Amino acid sequence: MLNKYPKWKYYLLLGILIIGLIYSAPNLFGEDAALQVLPVPGHTLSTDIQDNIKQTLLDADLKFKSVQKEDHGLLIRFADQASQMKAKELISEKLGDNYIVALNLAPKTPQWLVMLGAKPMRLGLDLRGGVHFLMEVDVAGALDRRVDGEISDLRNELRENKIRYSQIAKTDETGVVITFDNEDTLEKAQSLLNKWLRDFDVTQRVVDDKPQLLLQMKPSVVLETRNYTLEQTMSTLRNRVNELGVAEAIVQRQGLNHIVVELPGIQDTARAKDILGKTATLEFHLHAKEEGENAKPGHAAPPGTKWYFDKDGRPFLLKKRVILTGESITGAMVGTDDQTGKPAVVVRVGGGGLALFKKTTIENVGHLLAVIYIETKPEKVAGEDKVYKNKTNETLISIATIQTALGSNFQITGLSLTEAQDLALLLRAGALPAAVSIVEERTVGPSLGQENIRLGIISIEVGFALVVIAMLLYYSVFGIIANLALFINVVLLVAILSLVGATLTLPGMAGIVLTVGMAVDANVLIFERIREELRNGMSPQSAIHAGFDHALATIIDANLTTLIVGIILFSIGTGPVRGFAVTLCIGILTSLLTATTGTRAIVNLVYGGRKVQRLRIGI
Repeated sequence: MLNKYPKWKYYLLLGILIIGLIYSAPNLFGEDAALQVLPVPGHTLSTDIQDNIKQTLLDADLKFKSVQKEDHGLLIRFADQASQMKAKELISEKLGDNYIVALNLAPKTPQWLVMLGAKPMRLGLDLRGGVHFLMEVDVAGALDRRVDGEISDLRNELRENKIRYSQIAKTDETGVVITFDNEDTLEKAQSLLNKWLRDFDVTQRVVDDKPQLLLQMKPSVVLETRNYTLEQTMSTLRNRVNELGVAEAIVQRQGLNHIVVELPGIQDTARAKDILGKTATLEFHLHAKEEGENAKPGHAAPPGTKWYFDKDGRPFLLKKRVILTGESITGAMVGTDDQTGKPAVVVRVGGGGLALFKKTTIENVGHLLAVIYIETKPEKVAGEDKVYKNKTNETLISIATIQTALGSNFQITGLSLTEAQDLALLLRAGALPAAVSIVEERTVGPSLGQENIRLGIISIEVGFALVVIAMLLYYSVFGIIANLALFINVVLLVAILSLVGATLTLPGMAGIVLTVGMAVDANVLIFERIREELRNGMSPQSAIHAGFDHALATIIDANLTTLIVGIILFSIGTGPVRGFAVTLCIGILTSLLTATTGTRAIVNLVYGGRKVQRLRIGI
């Protein structure tokens, strides 16, 4: 029987429509101005703290809708943005540095939809705005650590060449001074360093009758190190933003030592602040066993060593020389130690630092290797309003014996499962080459302005309405069917964009409009082919069947070429281009479904399986 679908096809299409309606529905409910409160590692959000926050808001006469406990912390909803901003200052001051308080916009999606995993679309910076972070990079600290590394290498090089020196010390973050007992030793050292030390200018001087070599890092090397540190930091921050699943994010340099991060339409600003705020670096040091035989905690460490403390407060004396940093690690995953069966982090090393790491571990089999977690965060200066200074915490998170010479793959043991998972995540995301602190946080409004956005949405609505009216007038009953399929197409498109977590921008909205036009174009091809078959004397049922079948190849060809272009735009484009490409590609797939299968299912439901004398297919 012509033009009659089996029931299972109707049920399948109905199921797809119901799913589309469910997952597109959250976009209708809007959002509340909100605050998120998230504890830093080592702290928890107790019921007393939650009650304390409520009382603080009530005392300040700030009206709030609710205070909800979430997986990561608290979510406080407000009726307006003014109350949200005042509450942030009060709560931040009340809780101190042990809790992250972040601005947010919380969807008003009903709980039953949330339980089904339905979430609204994210809107880009141009449509809704987002969160703006100004981050300061400790470039001076990166230069300082590089000089520390050079000092360690200088000591080894001079010792290996049997050149005696009295003292090696830093003059500033880019300079080193070496003091000798006599001129002959100084000349030998300068001859050696001129061949080996390419990144420093070496000059002679005499201080207190002692000959000295002054090593000053070349300005070009300082600039190169500064640029590298900022570029590497931006790359790592982009990786962390990608972990958040934020599209259309902006990470760009500002000035000599600042980076701007803007996250559009983000739903979890506390987590974003936490991940971006994990300004940790990793360093691998050898245990100073020989130097520590006569050293005692609380007393000055021997030259070339430093006291570190683990999470339980136990002291360990480690050599200052850094033999590997987190930036040399290309991969990390949680595994199991074959010997003990306990959790371990399997690390893969590549790029710079591998040669030194191999050499050092070959020479130190049986010695302890320590992993140091270095975190810098801003703390308020006592007695100053909104003045912060950076505080650095160095924690020994792992220390284990080097069993064999370590190559590009090795294990870090001695951790609990949770600690192993956290360390692996940190290593995969990439350690920052320098400490970073968030010095400014604010919400940013839509970059296009509310009026432009309003006019853009109106133009889309007007265009959509005109298309619907034109199809209705020109194709009569078939026009109604096309408009119904067009509505289903938009529902499915919005549902998929919401499900995949895509960020909608104004170019993305343009992609939706183009999709609507292409879906209508497919229906026009089908309907005109049906008209042509009717003019050629075919029966209504045969004309419907021929119209859909013969137009299908043309529709697929036209959409396939456009889809290929969309994929290319997404692959090589950035920013607005990718936003346009995402909606275009998804829209092509949904329009293929609704303009062919969907429209045909409705036509078959209306006309199929029965005798039809005349088709109402317009003028």
